[in-house]
Amino acid sequence: MPADALSSALLPAGLHDVLPSEAAHEAAAVERLLAEFAAQGYRRVDPPLVEFEENLLSGPGAAMSKQTFRLMDPHSQRMMAVRADITPQIARIATTRLKNEARPLRLCYAGQVLRVKGSQLRPERQFTQVGVELIGALEAEADAEVVLLAVQALTAIGVPHLSVDLCVPTMVSRICAGLGLGEEEIRQLRAALDRKDSAAVAAVGGPAAQLLETLMSASGPADRAMQALAALPLPEGAEKDRRRLTDTLVLLRAAMPDLTVTIDLVEHRGFEYQTGLSFTLFSRAAGELGQGGRYRAGAQGEGKGDGRGEPATGFTLYMDTLLRAVPAAKAPGRVYVPHGSGWETARRLRADGWVTVAGLAPVTDAAAEARRLQCGHWLAGGDVKPAG
Repeated sequence: MPADALSSALLPAGLHDVLPSEAAHEAAAVERLLAEFAAQGYRRVDPPLVEFEENLLSGPGAAMSKQTFRLMDPHSQRMMAVRADITPQIARIATTRLKNEARPLRLCYAGQVLRVKGSQLRPERQFTQVGVELIGALEAEADAEVVLLAVQALTAIGVPHLSVDLCVPTMVSRICAGLGLGEEEIRQLRAALDRKDSAAVAAVGGPAAQLLETLMSASGPADRAMQALAALPLPEGAEKDRRRLTDTLVLLRAAMPDLTVTIDLVEHRGFEYQTGLSFTLFSRAAGELGQGGRYRAGAQGEGKGDGRGEPATGFTLYMDTLLRAVPAAKAPGRVYVPHGSGWETARRLRADGWVTVAGLAPVTDAAAEARRLQCGHWLAGGDVKPAG
């Protein structure tokens, strides 16, 4: 390949061209996921790729500030931002354009996001997100609904060996605050718990150390974790987290008894704007597929009730990872239609399920031309024949 061609094919780190087979695979999976969401009452919305910076990075969007590209809008002379996550946009739509719609409000979406940098597990900086948001409901049934919907939709597109890891990112902070620890002590404990460093937890945990060490060691299979959690004396602020986790697990077990559920009682990373029960979706075939959980939709003063926004929950699936676990659908057969065959002939073939590739000029060997154009068949005298 010439040097100038190689240069024009070079893309920035974390960005790549999606070629035909991969693009078709993703489009089919996204369409099926959205169909599963729609069947349970979730209506699709499609927010813009770029918004004013102050809107995109307010409320739950603030957690993505360091991952967001900024640019100046030459029209308004205001700073704009390219979305790094779609959830804040759905929250904005729900609390502004759809603020008078009946609650709970069920919305779904699919679209591309762009991030400043990738991670070790996900080096891609541009990828497709697909997800749902359930806005305006506080009940444990809402938490269970989004978890069950995610599992059902992933199962429908063929993801094997699914599991769900539940967590409550607010529990540690509420335990520490209830036992009189200050903000700096809580920050140090968070860092130690993220590293699963029991020695550091013991050193800086003070009156919360023994309780947090028990929570850390109890994390794992749901039944074992809940048995350990039920026996612990929790401060009043953390008690509602325990009740919500218990109630949601009961609902999940009743709906899907065979679902593999684990619980991490001290997890926090990746859930910075979550305000309650949260979860991560895994497959042994591909690793982490997506995340979800509780948050507040709407900035200060825009929501209902307590002025901190509306209660909301939902999940986001990462298509770049998910596709590694989904078998590609069998592509329809391609048939080469020689030059001069007529539009109606090709239309009838398409009605029968073929993909038609029209010849734009006469050729001497139609079967060879079919093979050259990656068609397994060609049209000869009104009949479809193998291209050899």
